[in-house]
Amino acid sequence: MAFKFTDKYLKSFVGDSDLSAVSDELESAVRTLEERNGAGNDFLGWVDLPVDYDKDEFSRIKAAAKKIRESCDVFVVIGIGGSYLGARAAIEFVKGNSHNSFKDGSPEIYFVGNDISSSHMRDVIKLCEGKDVCVNVISKSGTTTEPAIAFRVFRDMLVEKYGEKAKDRIFATTDKARGALRSQCDAFGYETFVIPDDVGGRYSVLTAVGLLPIAVAGIDIDKMMGGAAKAREELAGGDIFTNPCYKYAAIRNILYRQGKKIEILVANDPALTMTCEWWKQLFGESEGKDGRGLYPSSVIYSTDLHSMGQYIQQGSRTMFETFINVNIPDGFEIPYDSGNSDGLNFLAGKEMNYVNQKAFEGTVIAHTDGGVPNCAVELTSRSADDFGYLVYFFEKAVAVSGYMLGINPFDQPGVEAYKKNMFALLNKPGYEEEKKKLDKRIADIG
Repeated sequence: MAFKFTDKYLKSFVGDSDLSAVSDELESAVRTLEERNGAGNDFLGWVDLPVDYDKDEFSRIKAAAKKIRESCDVFVVIGIGGSYLGARAAIEFVKGNSHNSFKDGSPEIYFVGNDISSSHMRDVIKLCEGKDVCVNVISKSGTTTEPAIAFRVFRDMLVEKYGEKAKDRIFATTDKARGALRSQCDAFGYETFVIPDDVGGRYSVLTAVGLLPIAVAGIDIDKMMGGAAKAREELAGGDIFTNPCYKYAAIRNILYRQGKKIEILVANDPALTMTCEWWKQLFGESEGKDGRGLYPSSVIYSTDLHSMGQYIQQGSRTMFETFINVNIPDGFEIPYDSGNSDGLNFLAGKEMNYVNQKAFEGTVIAHTDGGVPNCAVELTSRSADDFGYLVYFFEKAVAVSGYMLGINPFDQPGVEAYKKNMFALLNKPGYEEEKKKLDKRIADIG
């Protein structure tokens, strides 16, 4: 495993004096996190999770994953937000985004309940036809609209296909003692795993929420936890500006105060597309409140250099980039063409990763020259260890960064606004007065 954070491309934007100017704030934020006396301190279970987790449940997760791998062709994971992004990110990070086409003994894994699209639902149902299926429903309450609808559909499908034995193919990750889903589990006998009370959804990938699907994919979750444990050890204490996690948090705040309002997470490997999506939730929900916070966006290079690249190079100067540079020499060479019709024989015999690295270097220089600051994380492998380390790095960084912003990095009060409107418009009992108001507003809009 190799992880490296560098700010060497930032020298013309963030200097030593800038870092010194925020050192007191940074030290205060770090101390607040370490002493656990800040806003949201009841959601700090993730801090020690890599070493302080339920070992018995961890063993049950591995046993359940083995059972699922042996008994099904398709594994359907039902969840939204933190209940699916981390698991999907981990699976694609390690195995690539074509993993469902591999014949490696793992079931195909599909994610539903993260939208309200009937076409997506129909597509996954069709993929299940004629195959043995297991389901993992993930919900703290069991009443979140999107996954609750999906669970109704797939629960009924399994009951129709397997009868009473359907319960042996349903695995639920939910609250340990209460909630609608917990009640269903108790009534029907589904095997259950726990969403810890002190770990928020966007921080939950290293709990049963993420670990069961990850283990079903055939990924070594012991190594993933080991990578996170290593990050916990290496990213604790020390000088605040030699600790890459703290330095990244400081840099983000400095650039924000310089007028940069958007952080673009860049990956140069499409296997990290869902890692970027996970990161966007982590940073967006953690910092986007009280009229503050960087807007988290993402791109995949070099693909998006042929679309978003124009804007990033020459558009409004309100952004900076954080690269995840995947640098893995793997011997994949570019062939020689006797006709040289494309004029690329100067690349013949070179590794494709070599070209990717030169594209990375060229892009950083071009964007820096164009007024877009850049910092970077370099990975030299895409292992389970690496994912665990990367997850912990970003989780701790956003916690410190949020405290520097003066907000609670662990709540998400704004998420409820759309739900209230949706429930009212759908005639949910108890929302009658709100529905009248919304219907009038819609009518006035015309």
